[in-house]
Amino acid sequence: MNILSNLLSQPAQDNRSKRQRRGIEIKSPREIEIMRQSAKIVATVLKEISELVQPGMTTADLDAHAEKRIREMGATPSFKGYHGFPGSICASINNEVVHGIPNPKKVIRAGDVLKVDTGAYYEGFHGDSCITIAVGEVTSEAARLIRVAEEALYKGIEQVKAGNYLMDIAGAIEDHVKANRFSVVEDFTGHGVGRNLHEEPSVFNFRTRDMPNVKLRAGMTLAIEPILNAGSKYTRILSDRWTAVTVDNALSAQFEHTVLVTETGYEILTDRSQV
Repeated sequence: MNILSNLLSQPAQDNRSKRQRRGIEIKSPREIEIMRQSAKIVATVLKEISELVQPGMTTADLDAHAEKRIREMGATPSFKGYHGFPGSICASINNEVVHGIPNPKKVIRAGDVLKVDTGAYYEGFHGDSCITIAVGEVTSEAARLIRVAEEALYKGIEQVKAGNYLMDIAGAIEDHVKANRFSVVEDFTGHGVGRNLHEEPSVFNFRTRDMPNVKLRAGMTLAIEPILNAGSKYTRILSDRWTAVTVDNALSAQFEHTVLVTETGYEILTDRSQV
C-alpha cells in the first residue's frame, strides 16, 4: 500500500537501536519467520481473489472476502482503519492508480484493469502485496501495461542483495518502464515494512537524489511496488481524499511484493506460487 509521504508511519523508537541504521530496522531470524507467516497470509488472499474475481462482482465483495480470510488465518487487516481507510483492500480500477475504496456500488466489468492491494498484521508484523488483474479479455495495450508492470517489479527485485543500493532497484525499474514507453508514477513509492505498515526506507521506482541512496543489508524487509501509467505520470486525488487517478484518464497498473534482503540475494515473502 502506498501512502503520501506525510502519512507514512515512522519506525518504533525503543531499545532496538543497535539493530537500526538511519531508522531502518534489521529483522532478527525470529522476526523474519513471523513475517514469512504474515506475508503468506497476504499471498494466499491475493491468490484467492485472483481466482475469485469475475464480471458482476463489486469491489466490496472482494473486500469482504479478504477481511474474512485474513481473520480466519489469525491475522488482522493492515489497511482497515489505517489513517481512517475504511477497507481491508485497496481496489483500484482502470485509471484509478492507488487507494481505491471498496464500494458495493463499484461493479467490476469485463475488460477492467483491477489493482488489488492488501496487508495482514500477524503477531506484531505486517505483510503487504499488490496484484493487477485483467478481468476477462482486455485490450492489447492493457495487457502489455500489466505485463510490463509485473516485469518491472521483478527487474527491481533482481537488484536486491546485501551490498547493493536502493537506486539499483529504482534504476532497474525505471529503465524497464521507459524502454517499454510507459511512465513511472512518482507520487507514490515503496517502503520498508515490518512492525509498521510503512517504515524507512522509501523505495523509489525512479532515480532521485531527494533521498539517501541507502546500502542494503541482510535482514531488511522492503515493499517494492512499481506503479505504471499508460500515459502521463501525474496523478490527482479524488474528493474521497484517498483514490488517486491518472490526470489524463489513462490506464494504470501496479505490482508489489514484500521482499527480504539476504546476504546473497533476496527472498520474496509474498510469493503467491508458494501458497
